[in-house]
Amino acid sequence: MIIDRLYEEVEKKGNVCVGLDTALEYIPSTILNNYHSIDDILFYFNKRIIDATIDIVPCYKVQIAFYEAHGLNGMLAYKKTLEYIRNKGSVVVADIKRADISSTAKAYARAHFEGDFESDFITLNPYMGFDSITPYLDYVENKNKGLFILLRTSNDGAKDIQYLDINGNGKVYNYIGDKIKDISYKYMGKCGYSSIGAVVGGTHLEESDEIRNRLGKVFFLIPGYGAQGGKGKDVVSYLKNGNGGIVNSSRGIITSYKKYDDGVEKFDSYARDAVLDMKEDISSETKTI
Repeated sequence: MIIDRLYEEVEKKGNVCVGLDTALEYIPSTILNNYHSIDDILFYFNKRIIDATIDIVPCYKVQIAFYEAHGLNGMLAYKKTLEYIRNKGSVVVADIKRADISSTAKAYARAHFEGDFESDFITLNPYMGFDSITPYLDYVENKNKGLFILLRTSNDGAKDIQYLDINGNGKVYNYIGDKIKDISYKYMGKCGYSSIGAVVGGTHLEESDEIRNRLGKVFFLIPGYGAQGGKGKDVVSYLKNGNGGIVNSSRGIITSYKKYDDGVEKFDSYARDAVLDMKEDISSETKTI
């Protein structure tokens, strides 16, 4: 199962997931000046980052919005980036956060688990209801795909809905977590985790133990490290013996070169250094549970 592959990659390479949220303002002038089409600019930057880090990270998360914003050429760069990651033997998470039901959800599933935009995992938003998740399950069961379902996010606005109390029976995000756990058991890998995982923001240390204990066999995608303020100490409680989750950083890695005088020429090397620093930060805080 795909979760076994991801688990094994984390065992070998650590927890850092590189987020390719590739905005034009993040790209060095040398690339902007040397390439003329949007798809070449975005893809070449991504390729350099991937080549510099693929031996030290288990996976990449590609946020579709940064490519959709550039229309057809942007989506061509998205396609080429997904293909490049998968052809290099790494795992790719397409961060699409789709939410819909019935035939529309089936079309989304086909769009992002087959064809031009095929990925290994996708992110989904369950707040329309869990019938919006059902159309994707055939791909999990029969086509070796995985899901990361939004549980408790790292943004301040999460409190608007996710923290509401349900008639004195706990917060909305706990209810969502219980539903994720209920459907996850059918799709368990040999590693002890399910191919149906959850997205939990890594900026709320005070809640991490509760969430980890409540969702024991659910694998986590943990955003919020770096630019959003998360540190190693904020994310390690979501892990078990150093595994059970991937920790995403996007801007903190792909724009790290901007701190250095020679960064424009060596942006990929500085991205690698940022990954290594992040790995050290997480491993130094990792607990044995």
